[in-house]
Amino acid sequence: MLAGWLRTASNPQRQRKTVTNPVPGSVNLRTGKPVLRAGYAPRTINHALSVVSGFYEFHAHQGNGPVTNPVPVSPQRRRALAHRSPLEPKPVLGRARLRQKVPDRPPRSIPDRLWDELFERMGCQRDRALLEFYVSSGARAEELLGIGIGDVDWSGQGIYVISKGTRERQAVPASPQAFLRLACYLDEIGTAAADEPLWRTRRGADRPMSYWAMRRVIQRANEAPGTNWTLHDLRHTAASRMANGGKLTLPEVQAVLRHANIQTTSRYLAVRVEEIFDKLTEHYNSPRVERSYPSGYNADDIAAVFGA
Repeated sequence: MLAGWLRTASNPQRQRKTVTNPVPGSVNLRTGKPVLRAGYAPRTINHALSVVSGFYEFHAHQGNGPVTNPVPVSPQRRRALAHRSPLEPKPVLGRARLRQKVPDRPPRSIPDRLWDELFERMGCQRDRALLEFYVSSGARAEELLGIGIGDVDWSGQGIYVISKGTRERQAVPASPQAFLRLACYLDEIGTAAADEPLWRTRRGADRPMSYWAMRRVIQRANEAPGTNWTLHDLRHTAASRMANGGKLTLPEVQAVLRHANIQTTSRYLAVRVEEIFDKLTEHYNSPRVERSYPSGYNADDIAAVFGA
């Protein structure tokens, strides 16, 4: 019943419409990214089913709830994936009932020309510093927003974040340009105490900057150029630059991004058609190669062998 409702219900987050909003499910021609559909995404439905399944599994294990889990599972899939090495290719298995088919889309990194356009839309030193840290460190949105003054290693050119997966405090390198922007930001607002959050709001009461506030910054920057970039696209951009820059090996990129599986990191090696448009244009506009033959051959013989 839950899965059926999620398939047909409209998502309240998609109901904030204006005249300029694109049609749900369409594709943004500038970025190549699809616009979010009006309802709930297949990944959201699968996540909700996993949460419900985990809830019943926990209470069944503790003996506090029903023994039967209402969310169907695939025993064959569980057996095949239980002891699989991450270096082995993932077997193709059928989905359990109620699970939605999720399209496998490649990561969407921001091309350099569109990146410059997005960066110019940042209206203050705080937002410029955040974008530089996102695109050079590959930190997740909430990981970077959660750091304080004491988490900045100026001499080592790195920051310490609470990693999403392990919940451990881990070091993440960043570019010198990011630290230069950070210094400009701190000169503007003053240096806070070591235990206080680094990123602060600029309007209203002084408080730590939240994920939703940073998300709104990106949304406002998207309005004028007509793009639909998100905060997570900044991490995709950092990963694509590291993986395809020719300076780092794939295991090194995996260490910086803190991926548990190197196959996740290898997805950023894929070539996007949008990034080779210039090469394709040069290929299409190149003159046609004229066929020539050595002198001394009879024209009729050449026509008989190779065609007119």
